Amino acid sequence: MDLDLSSHEGTLTHRIADALAKRMASGALPAGEKLPSVRRLAGRLGVSPFTVVAAYDRLVADGLIVARTKSGFFVSPRAKAARPLQLDPQPSAGAGVNPVWMMRRSLVLDPAQPRPGCGWLPEDWLPGAALRAALRAISRAEDSNFLEYGVPLGYRPLRELLARRLNEIDIPATPDRLILVDGASQAIDLICRYLIEPGDAVLVDDPGYFNFHTVVRAQGGRLLTVPMTPQGPDLDALEALAAAHAPKLYLINAGLQNPTSCRMNLATAHRLLGLAQRYDFRILEDDIFRDYEAHPYPRLGALDGLSRVFHMSSFSKTLSAATRLGFIAADAETIAGLVDLKLAVSFGNNEVSAQLIHHLLKDGSYRKHVANIRDRLARLRHQVGRKLAALGFTPWDASAVESDEGMFLWLALPTGRNGRPLATDIAFSAEAAGLVLAPGNVFSPDGNWPHHLRFNVAQCQDPRVFSTLKQLLA
Repeated sequence: MDLDLSSHEGTLTHRIADALAKRMASGALPAGEKLPSVRRLAGRLGVSPFTVVAAYDRLVADGLIVARTKSGFFVSPRAKAARPLQLDPQPSAGAGVNPVWMMRRSLVLDPAQPRPGCGWLPEDWLPGAALRAALRAISRAEDSNFLEYGVPLGYRPLRELLARRLNEIDIPATPDRLILVDGASQAIDLICRYLIEPGDAVLVDDPGYFNFHTVVRAQGGRLLTVPMTPQGPDLDALEALAAAHAPKLYLINAGLQNPTSCRMNLATAHRLLGLAQRYDFRILEDDIFRDYEAHPYPRLGALDGLSRVFHMSSFSKTLSAATRLGFIAADAETIAGLVDLKLAVSFGNNEVSAQLIHHLLKDGSYRKHVANIRDRLARLRHQVGRKLAALGFTPWDASAVESDEGMFLWLALPTGRNGRPLATDIAFSAEAAGLVLAPGNVFSPDGNWPHHLRFNVAQCQDPRVFSTLKQLLA
């Protein structure tokens, strides 16, 4: 067999594999044909047998050849020319704009397209070099554990460090009152599984984080929407709902609320905890945006002492969504119940991610990284806000727009000749133009925000965002 390796790039292993794949695609190596033995091909090419083995292994992994014990390697019946990766949008089972539609569109869009409606930072904002360096460091450490499930609560050195971080904002956490989980989504899911039975009522903000809605519905819970104000939830409305429906849980963002970026003031926080005591419901405080604040406001977990409050967060918004590492802090009885539930549904821990994040927190690189994020967001909030105002968008809360902290702007669409357009119509039109927007009703189970959009300022640096919006609003 003659292989022309000169027309291929990469390592010798890759060049051999690519040359063989090209012959299969052309039909020169038909399905079922046996490939030369490792030693024979190595001799013909003048390379090490180990190089040929590596090339064959790559082709096996790609599904182009199959290995048969004591017989050798054969061209797979399903061997086809390699095709570029294409992202399949996989339409949601539910029709129309909804939280799952929002998640799917944000995840499957071509990475080169702007996505001002998504909820995370651009890739070039994240510390890729620091993550790679940390991975190399922990891979060399003799005490690194990449083979075991780990203890049920999760990697203890990280829990110890997280407990210290929580105590800095007066949340009385200890390593034994912390459980590590696979990101904030698993934290929300575990707590809803732990507390909610089908038919139970659950309070959520309106507008509020849409993943709260999907998880509650998955557990068969009933969503009760609490109107948001610039000072936090409307507690008169909340009390009326609590008195009528006896909710089990209130799901809420700590600090910078998603999608409005408003903050709960101290008086509202104290009164909310009083209502939780009076009407016997728990509170999940999602603090995923803590590190976007230079000086975090008092948290419910601090004011309550982790009595009725679950405090949770993750590192998906600041380090890497791929690490899938979060945590929950709660009272000892609740943590024990969550550990049992976690073992039942996932058994192990993401030990590699836990060691990776521990390394970055411990060496100080994380602190510098999030300080840089805050500086960049502060500059962009004002720049993006001015550009959107020039297109006619108006803020729901002027103080949140003027703030230097946070990633989101919550804005109303401009009023046109035929009245204010619907955000869902704008979102569908933007999707056709390769732009993902976040319409207001995605954040509202009751559909109370048809004319609002959430903008991620970090994802609004591409000029196409504003040129497309200008065309859609014309």
